[in-house]
Amino acid sequence: MSPKITTTSDITLVTLQNCPSQLDFTAKVFEKIGALGVDVDMICLAPAHGAFTSVSFTISDNDLDKILSFTSKLRDTVQVKAVVNSGNCKISVYDDGMRNSPGVAAQVFAAAASAGADIRIITTSEVDISLLVTSADFPETLKT
Repeated sequence: MSPKITTTSDITLVTLQNCPSQLDFTAKVFEKIGALGVDVDMICLAPAHGAFTSVSFTISDNDLDKILSFTSKLRDTVQVKAVVNSGNCKISVYDDGMRNSPGVAAQVFAAAASAGADIRIITTSEVDISLLVTSADFPETLKT
């Protein structure tokens, strides 16, 4: 089976900085986002730095207003800083054969590097590697 490449455009990256590092705080954040009817896709939780951490996630650009309203309230209660970047594109490489094939991530990253892509976030599973790139870098990255 050869790799399947899928793309999604109009993606917003949200990073919540200065979050309490307790996992129950993160769970409550995503519970509230879910209650807003916002689908979250890529999620990356940074290692705790003392009592604080940061968490990044992606949403559709269409849900940006809901998230900005939510993060504004969050900032007022726990001093969390939201960094938001819209208009990105996700490129996902899926191949069931990745499961037992060391080095696939290196190949994907080398291809993105050769395109000069500005990678915003990377998430992986055993069979999928997803890169969030700027819209400006999307066409060239997809070609490589």
